[in-house]
Amino acid sequence: MVSVIYSDEFLEHKTGMLHPERPERLTAIVETLKTFPTQNGQLQWQSPTPVEKRDSSLMTLLEKVHSRSHIQAVAEIANQGGGYLDGDTPVSPKSYDVALLAVSAWLDGVDLVLGNGKPAFVLARPPGHHAESRRGMGFCLFSNAAIAAHYALEKPDINKVAILDWDVHHGNGTEEIVETNENIVYCSLHQSPCYPGTGSADEHGSYNNVLNLPMSPGSTMAIYQATFEQKVIPFLANFQPDLLIVSAGYDANHDDPLAGISLQPKDYGLFTEYCLQITHKILFGLEGGYDLPSLSQSVLATIEACLEVR
Repeated sequence: MVSVIYSDEFLEHKTGMLHPERPERLTAIVETLKTFPTQNGQLQWQSPTPVEKRDSSLMTLLEKVHSRSHIQAVAEIANQGGGYLDGDTPVSPKSYDVALLAVSAWLDGVDLVLGNGKPAFVLARPPGHHAESRRGMGFCLFSNAAIAAHYALEKPDINKVAILDWDVHHGNGTEEIVETNENIVYCSLHQSPCYPGTGSADEHGSYNNVLNLPMSPGSTMAIYQATFEQKVIPFLANFQPDLLIVSAGYDANHDDPLAGISLQPKDYGLFTEYCLQITHKILFGLEGGYDLPSLSQSVLATIEACLEVR
């Protein structure tokens, strides 16, 4: 069984006409998952914990990762009726509340995975891996994966958390936040050159805890598979994480409009199988992916791989 954490409230983050990071991304995934035959009994749908039920702990955690000025900036733009953090990153009237609920969903995912030892998938938006400690950018408001990692480290017996980012864009925000934490490792496979222009292979973090793997435009599954087997898996396995968080972006698909990598949806099933060799305690959280058919089929491939594990 795989838990899927989702709420229709995530659709209320309005990005405007023609913006790639649109609510339809989630509705396409939900429709695919709810019509697939394996759904009966094998997917457990769960609503995220409402923000108001988390009292002050959520804000305390948020301020551990983000500056108070950045948090206030997002809130103020939303309260004023909407606007932009940068040219790519809109904030609508409900975006601040929705972004907080997305963080809460990622925290729920940590609790579920650590509670039952099985994978979970957080189907939330806005995404987070470009959000740095002091600014949001690249469609991202708060750094969901980094916040979830810090939250997990507060749990008993959780001493090491790994973050694998297979989104086609480098997670500059995640890296900036976790690179000085010896209890977190970050590994990213991303197209280079590509937005945001970060993620050099010679960046290793303060504790040799960062592994950036720039991928050339046009890279195929054969190249990704070799990279996983020769670099990703050894890096993660050597760290022996108590929890693996996957920034699950699906914009490296061949049909995605925002990049130029040539993966297919089924390839993410193999990526998931590789991750399951490291640990079954995996939290997947949605990042990018903008071609709706390939996005929804890729999420399905990820979840199917988890369901096949006995």
